[in-house]
Amino acid sequence: MVKLRTKRPALPQLGWKEDVFLPELHNTALVAKVDTGARLSALHADDIIMRGSRVSFRIDGSRHVKKLWDTKRVKSSNGLSELRPVIETVVILGDTRFLAAITLTNRTDMGVPMLLGREAIKGRFLVNPGRMFILSKKAHRP
Repeated sequence: MVKLRTKRPALPQLGWKEDVFLPELHNTALVAKVDTGARLSALHADDIIMRGSRVSFRIDGSRHVKKLWDTKRVKSSNGLSELRPVIETVVILGDTRFLAAITLTNRTDMGVPMLLGREAIKGRFLVNPGRMFILSKKAHRP
């Protein structure tokens, strides 16, 4: 007997770059590269200081203090391994709002301030690697 799959609602598509809103941390959209090869998301931050169960950092000159959700040893694209603080924050992508674990690191040389990893998008979106700003065009881009 052949089992038929029940049809699930289609997931919204993301381009390989999208505008992401982090309302607890930033007033405007940040450009994020969607990277299914990265498990965790990463956000550019400066002056990162871990103290006990809190982490202090700067984004575009504004100081933030968040609960230190975890620390992770991450091998970056340049092959070096670093211990990064992990925070949990609200992410808005198109019409979808969710909590995501995000590592903090210096991404000055990476071209975009945020990398959106597969844990954040899993079960929420499908990635179309041939397009950019699919959700952003609908919501925020001219």
